[in-house]
Amino acid sequence: MKCVVLCYQINELFSQAFADENHEGKPSTDNIKHHWEDEMQISSNVLSVEELENETYQLEGSYADGKEFKYGIPAMRLVKISSDNAPLCYVGVSESILEKIEIKASPEQYIVKLFLKDLEPMANPVPGIYIATKEFPKELSV
Repeated sequence: MKCVVLCYQINELFSQAFADENHEGKPSTDNIKHHWEDEMQISSNVLSVEELENETYQLEGSYADGKEFKYGIPAMRLVKISSDNAPLCYVGVSESILEKIEIKASPEQYIVKLFLKDLEPMANPVPGIYIATKEFPKELSV
């Protein structure tokens, strides 16, 4: 099955009433619904999608000098995506900056939507992972 992951940073100042009254219910340049959005397609055949609350995400990589690092990021809401012939895939967001997650399944595809709170400082170290700045490892901050 296909899987699409959509991430939105909501605009808390968006007014649906203003949109209804002035723009046929649609957002406008002076009344935007989201500050930004990301879209990711999972290319493998997805078998399952599972939401995990208050988990620890393992942020792994290497420094410029080649030395590897691994940090556990606590208090994350993760979505575990299991596929045929592919490693597990995780997308997620710090609980402190999460507004909500929606997961919808149809016979053809999964749609995962992450909604992030308005203007909360965060880092996006890898696609699909959004970590509150206050929870990001200080050793990796430049």
